This record gives sequence, structure tokens and C-alpha cells, in this order.
Amino acid sequence: MRMFGQLRTALLARKVPTAALAAIYRYRDVGDVRRDLEGLHAAGLIDTTDDGAIKATGSGRVVLTEMYKVSADMAGELWAGQEGSLACLSSLAGRVVDAALVTGGEAYLAMAPPYEPAGAAFGLLLHTRLSVLRYHRADAHAAAWQAAGLTSAAISKLAAGPVRDAIEAETNRQAGIPYTALDPDERMTFLAGLAALPG
Repeated sequence: MRMFGQLRTALLARKVPTAALAAIYRYRDVGDVRRDLEGLHAAGLIDTTDDGAIKATGSGRVVLTEMYKVSADMAGELWAGQEGSLACLSSLAGRVVDAALVTGGEAYLAMAPPYEPAGAAFGLLLHTRLSVLRYHRADAHAAAWQAAGLTSAAISKLAAGPVRDAIEAETNRQAGIPYTALDPDERMTFLAGLAALPG
């Protein structure tokens, strides 16, 4: 169910290709990922399409919709009284999500743009948009360590030092590109607004 929850932003909007699953779970054991998928199949929550992608079944969509409701309730409780700030922050996050579609890799393009129910509260929109942006950073990190000639196993074991520092710097550079969709004042508003939110 952890995997199902992670894929919620995609599965309510589209199917998820096999290659995208490999990118999303690039640091996990392939056998473990396969067993999780088999469990979701056995539970009747996903189906496999003719091209090997996965999609939510009717029952799966019911469960995913309930997950969204829980997220909305939690965001509503945690950020109660912040509606004005949330409206601004969710709008800024949405612009970054859209800009990241240009530079995102396979994981991000599978997860974004996220499913957003009609009439969703700003807190849910912000939470969902921030959730998918981490996949843009994950793709940037993978691109950086791959350019350095490393594998997912090698980067996981790489100690601190010049090579790690260079990979992290390149990750930050690539991950930051979508934020240029915001002007400097908007970026400061976004950063300060997120920092001011409870939790």
C-alpha cells in the first residue's frame, strides 16, 4: 500500500509505464518492486495494460480517492486559518510544476502534473504539487550521478567528498531550473511562505 499511496498523484490521472516505474523506484531492489506490484494486482487495485503499464482499477480508484480525502483533511487541520497564504503558495507551486514538465525525467513525467480533484482546497493542491516536485529533483540527481559514470548502487554508497559534492551541486542546478518560472520576489515569497507554514 505504500507504493499505491506514492503513485496516487499519477494513477488517478493516467497509466504509469514500466520505464517510469523503474525510474521512480531506481534505488529499490527490483524484486521488491515486482512483489509490491504483484500484491497490488492480487488486491485488485491495479491492472496491467497491453503495453505493460499499470493503471488503477475501479476499486483502486475508490481507495486512491479516499487517500486524497485523508490528505485534504490532514492539510485542512494542519494549515487551518492559512487560506490566503495557501492560495498564493499553491498557485506558485503550480507554475513550478508546469515549468518542470520541460526538464523533468521519466519519474517526474509519470507523476506530474498531479491529479487534482475538482474544487480541491488550496491546502490539498499545495501538498500534491509539492509531492510531485520531489520527483523532478530525483530525476535531476539521477542525471547528475549517471553523468559521473555511477550506478544507483554506487551513488547510494558514495562517501562525502569532491565527487559527491560535484554531483549534489549539479543536482541543485538542474532541480532549480523550474523555479526560474518565478521572478526573484515570487521565489522569496514562496520560500518564506512555505517556511512559515506549520509542520
